[in-house]
Amino acid sequence: MATLKSIEVKTGYKLLPCGNSDILCLMSLVMLVFSIYACSSKKEQDSINSTSGEIMVPDKDSWIPLFNGTSAAGWRGYNQKTLPKGWVVEDGTLKSLGQGGDIGGDIVYGAMEFEDFELYMEWKISEGGNSGIFYHILESDKYKVPYETAPEYQLLDDIGFPEKVEDWQQVGADYAMYPADTAKKKVKKAGEWNSSRIIFQKMNVEYWLNGEKVVQFVPWSKDWYSRKNSGKWINMPDYGMAKKGLIGLQDHGSFIWFRNIKIRKL
Repeated sequence: MATLKSIEVKTGYKLLPCGNSDILCLMSLVMLVFSIYACSSKKEQDSINSTSGEIMVPDKDSWIPLFNGTSAAGWRGYNQKTLPKGWVVEDGTLKSLGQGGDIGGDIVYGAMEFEDFELYMEWKISEGGNSGIFYHILESDKYKVPYETAPEYQLLDDIGFPEKVEDWQQVGADYAMYPADTAKKKVKKAGEWNSSRIIFQKMNVEYWLNGEKVVQFVPWSKDWYSRKNSGKWINMPDYGMAKKGLIGLQDHGSFIWFRNIKIRKL
């Protein structure tokens, strides 16, 4: 074997000199190649993770899990101290048993409030089901339900719902405000998993359904106030006015399953 002398390997990390010891030099070279390969693989995987999914994850540590699949810790009934009996943890999901109605049964993540945020979750609904995702919820004795103050991302079985509904009542809509774009939204049958994402910022709000942006609006704009003051919310002055609040899930009398619920502050 030839003697390795005065070898220098230039890398993107440092300059590695090799002396007169063949064995030590070879070991150093092997360790260097392994280090370069490991770093390269990690960068490539990070790139894949940030582009292949429907939700960009810049740093996994910035996401706050709201449900870990085993416990309903942090969740409780709206204006209550405990979780209603109509909600259970089952097979890694947070499940509504459909015991609620227009009033009662809704739950909130009471551990913290959120202002500007990105919320992601996966869900499936029973045939003919109706539910929703609330944000900026305020709690008070003067409010009976979350939707008196909170905007709602509508969840509905568009295909199997037994009654005729308006476009602002269909899945993906900002309920009673902005309909989902029918040209973009991907509607799945009851019992199939969907993904939803809400991005809320003071100058821009986006709702995503199954990888497609289906709603976009500017909160508290002239258009927003026009819709609020001429429709369902005309007699609910506090609707949508909160700049921060709780995240919530609706029990509207349907079986619905949620999983992989997470949020990050913006």
